[in-house]
Amino acid sequence: MKILGMIIIAFGLVDLIGSHMEFDLWGSYIGVQLPEQLWQFSSYIEIAIGYLVIKLAPGNTEEAVES
Repeated sequence: MKILGMIIIAFGLVDLIGSHMEFDLWGSYIGVQLPEQLWQFSSYIEIAIGYLVIKLAPGNTEEAVES
């Protein structure tokens, strides 16, 4: 689960950096045209989802960290 979360975060970072460099990852590479409102925040949504996946992974409790 942690690896999947890291992959999603990396995808979000590529999307974020690409959007500042005038590269549309969703439209050019994947072929999905996102609505303007969603396109503006897609990278942040991807990073947040990746973070949640990492936090939901088994073994991320404080008890596991302490032991």
